[in-house]
This record gives sequence, C-alpha cells and structure tokens, in this order.
Amino acid sequence: MYSFPEARRTPVKYRVALRRTDEGYSVEALGLPGCWSQGETEAEAIANIQDAIREYLAARNEMVRDAEVREVEVG
Repeated sequence: MYSFPEARRTPVKYRVALRRTDEGYSVEALGLPGCWSQGETEAEAIANIQDAIREYLAARNEMVRDAEVREVEVG
C-alpha cells in the first residue's frame, strides 16, 4: 500500500505563502487547500503552520485509511 511522504522519518518541505497583516502574519500551505494559520510574529506564524500541516496530513490520512491509494504521473 502507498505511504504518504509525511509518514517518513525524514522531514518533508512544504511551500508556504507568508503575508504581513495588521494583526501580524498570515501563512498558507500551498498545495494543501484550506491549510492556513497565523501568528503575531513571523516565527510564531511558521511554527503554527507547521502544526497545522501535521494536523492536516493526519486528518487526510485518516480519511483515506480504507481506500486504495495510487500515484499518477502528470507530465
């Protein structure tokens, strides 16, 4: 069965978009729809998005737990 990258012990990098706001910083994980966070400082926003990504991936894995997951190549 396919294993998602986040199941590895090696860290996986995700691209994020960081924006300065009136309240601090807003950050969204590109490629993970609806996965975003915020923080008063840039460091806090980055730490918060790391937690949000982990939670997002755990929820996604739970949703497909009983599915046959495959990889497809897009050229």
